[in-house]
Amino acid sequence: MSTSATPSVLFVCVHNAGRSQMAAAFVTHLGGTRVQVRSAGSAPAGTVNPAVVEALAEVGIDISVETPKVLTTEAVQSSDVVITTGAATPAPYFPGKRYLDWQLEDPAGQGVAAVRPIRDEIERRIRGLLAELGIEPAA
Repeated sequence: MSTSATPSVLFVCVHNAGRSQMAAAFVTHLGGTRVQVRSAGSAPAGTVNPAVVEALAEVGIDISVETPKVLTTEAVQSSDVVITTGAATPAPYFPGKRYLDWQLEDPAGQGVAAVRPIRDEIERRIRGLLAELGIEPAA
């Protein structure tokens, strides 16, 4: 972890259109300004998955203006924790970073009913991550 009082987390998936977007949104929603958060993809899609946008809106989180972003070396270097959210998601390795691999079902091509359990699992994991970082989640 860095010496900064505010930890930083990067979520990475291939398209940055589903899982990593949900994870970043939950960190922002529950951690507020107490955590710096980024998300990126190794091969970003053109837009965020509409079923993901809808599933998050159901729990009061609006990501309708988010766009997939490309994974950069700088994003990894400036993050304390790097979390991949799906199989075969490459992220550059730098000593001193904490790397986690969350195997989560891919919401691509699925409707909102199939995305809800993925969303709920991501929220559960984010709450655990915030607790590990010593950050009390917002209500």
